[in-house]
Amino acid sequence: MSDDLAGWLDWLRAHPELQTLLASATLIFAAWLSNWIVKRILVRGLYHLLQHTRENKLQDFGVIKRLSNIVPALVLSIGVTTVPGLPEGAVTVVRNVCGGFIVLTIALALGAVLDIINLIYQRRPDARLHPIKGYLQVVKIVVYAIATILIIATLIDRSPLILLSGLGAMAAVLMLIFQDTLLSLVASVQITSNDLIRVGDWVEMPQLNADGDVIDIALHTVKVQNWDKTITSIPTKRFISDSFKNWRGMQESGGRRIKRSLYLDQQSVHFLSRDECERLHRFNLLDEYLTEKTKEIEEWNAKLAERGKEPVNTRRITNIGSFRAYVERYLRSHGGIHQNMTLIVRQLSPTADGLPLEVYCFTNTVAWTQYEAIQSDIFDHLLAILPEFGLRVFQAHSDAPVDVNLRQVAPDAEASDENALPARAAPPMPAPDAD
Repeated sequence: MSDDLAGWLDWLRAHPELQTLLASATLIFAAWLSNWIVKRILVRGLYHLLQHTRENKLQDFGVIKRLSNIVPALVLSIGVTTVPGLPEGAVTVVRNVCGGFIVLTIALALGAVLDIINLIYQRRPDARLHPIKGYLQVVKIVVYAIATILIIATLIDRSPLILLSGLGAMAAVLMLIFQDTLLSLVASVQITSNDLIRVGDWVEMPQLNADGDVIDIALHTVKVQNWDKTITSIPTKRFISDSFKNWRGMQESGGRRIKRSLYLDQQSVHFLSRDECERLHRFNLLDEYLTEKTKEIEEWNAKLAERGKEPVNTRRITNIGSFRAYVERYLRSHGGIHQNMTLIVRQLSPTADGLPLEVYCFTNTVAWTQYEAIQSDIFDHLLAILPEFGLRVFQAHSDAPVDVNLRQVAPDAEASDENALPARAAPPMPAPDAD
């Protein structure tokens, strides 16, 4: 047996090309075998252990799998020197390529580790207040830049210091290339330090048609999920250079503003008669107001002496003032209105569309559906109660009838008036106040 082996070795020495080929094949097989052993046994065993000891699934980021690729590269880099008959240039190329591959693998693994750090950080309750994704992306860029320099230096078999010495002359070019990255980095720092936006904030940027919740804050872009479920990617620097609205204050306050006006017909505004005042006393919300107001007005009018006998010189209660008092007291007693926030019922300047009576208050919820339900309930009631005060809502009619007498033209001068169309009666004008 030993003689056969010796003869086989002597035959191989006589054929150096075949010896080199066989050694190369053996080296490749050794590299493949080491890769199979590491990934099938060690990596799977480590994954299984991590699944039982940690909630975080590191295998999703491929950190361990990437690091396992270093083993076959090391086998090739070390074993290539033992291959007989291999040219020195080929040995250098293989070792340089393996070295560059190892550097690339380590850089990718470090990038995956940074992703794991970001994932673990996002599980913290205060993660949305101070996101670190942008900073980790900057670290990634630095790692990949260093890895690129090392890979190039390894492939050309030169010191990385030689490449770094030439970066000074390339500074202007690098700043031009990474201009957007630098601007985004500065914007990310300002956004985080000034607490401009957070993940989960409702932001509105009309110039970019963005109106929705912030779902991601990265180095270059901020993703906003609009209310129609579309996603708008906004450059991070736009939140520094452009104006936008953040609804976080409203969401944190616990109240959402109602600011809506009822446009009243100004011709329906009048003084209340005694009968109308007595009828409005039926409202529990107005009973106390009308009693106090009547007492105040009577005391005022009593000071006018003889001139107080003339109604034009006296103070009287108006229907719009009573309605405004009713609306305010109605809101004070409404269960859906936040009573610790601003509540105003005010009369604005008259317009061509009527007299605006604005309701300014806050609901006790920020949920959109509940907010709209409360707002609709309030204005449904106010529109329905208006006739009780003798008020009308202004409404422009596009098909309003025209009060014009249309008469049929008779064939001759002696045509009967029976052919004439009757004139449309004009709407009655409101009678002047009797008081």
